[in-house]
Amino acid sequence: MKLPRELRELGQTARAALRSIAELIGDSLAREPAGAPSAEVSDVRKTVEVRDFGSNPGNLRMLVQPPSRASRRGAPLVVVLHGCAQEAVGFATDAGWTTFADQHGFPLLMPEQLRENNHAHCFNWFQPEHGRRGHGEALSIRQMVAASVERFGVDSRRVFIVGLSAGAAMTAAMMAAYPDVFAAGAVVAGLPVGCARGMAQAFVRMAHAGPNLSAEEWAAKVRASAPSDYRGRFPRISIWHGAEDNVVDPANARLLVEQWTAVHGFGGTEGSQTSPAPGVSRRIWGTAAQPAVELWRMDHLRHAYPINGIGHPSEWVARAPVSATHAIARFWDLR
Repeated sequence: MKLPRELRELGQTARAALRSIAELIGDSLAREPAGAPSAEVSDVRKTVEVRDFGSNPGNLRMLVQPPSRASRRGAPLVVVLHGCAQEAVGFATDAGWTTFADQHGFPLLMPEQLRENNHAHCFNWFQPEHGRRGHGEALSIRQMVAASVERFGVDSRRVFIVGLSAGAAMTAAMMAAYPDVFAAGAVVAGLPVGCARGMAQAFVRMAHAGPNLSAEEWAAKVRASAPSDYRGRFPRISIWHGAEDNVVDPANARLLVEQWTAVHGFGGTEGSQTSPAPGVSRRIWGTAAQPAVELWRMDHLRHAYPINGIGHPSEWVARAPVSATHAIARFWDLR
């Protein structure tokens, strides 16, 4: 049977994407895990594994860095989601979040994937049974958040989440599924909510952003992820992408902007743009003091989390003109 041309082209795209991305991930898996912290980094010794945090239907590890001092009233909780071929503490350390949390006295939650769940150590954001409220990995992360809020006495209204790549896609999914839990999030080299169902589609959308939907159709995918009776605000979002990303198509950042500006009532507007550093642009939607959506674009950044002045460069973490960790913390108003 001869398949229609569109299906043949989609199959060719999927196979090409699978080959190129598998090569990139395979190379890093063959080496020491990209996110593994170096011997001189002491943050690993501060990490505690918590096993009794809930039913854990997604079979994830819960790793936390307790605050360096007793949590002050109103202290936040930050959740950090690693990318493929990374380890939770290694990525959080390299990205500078362990240092930043230590300096500012708040706990850090670092969920970690197990290779038995995903051989490339990726969160399964593309599987409906794991990216949906009340199910799989999404529920495991939610249970970790609840356990951390109780354990450390942080402000449940100040829970934030950030991720890179697969962790970024999972971050977006968590923000959509649990808008009543997260105040804001940050998606670094990620993809929009609902862009893929299954691994093959995920690889296609990593290579070629899509599908071709209107902003309102994208926004509907976010709203459909939340409880049907939810009438509250959705989390604010900081979106980051490098123009030289050869793993996740940078056009996914545009789709994320379309999706979340529509969610926040700014669909179809241009926002306002500044250039904080050479080759770096920042565009915001909403008030200057507290934007609902922001987009950071870096001309010379590959598929990596950008650091500057904090953190350690590694396979998927790169020096850049702007520190994502510091900028995201300002966006979240972490003090």
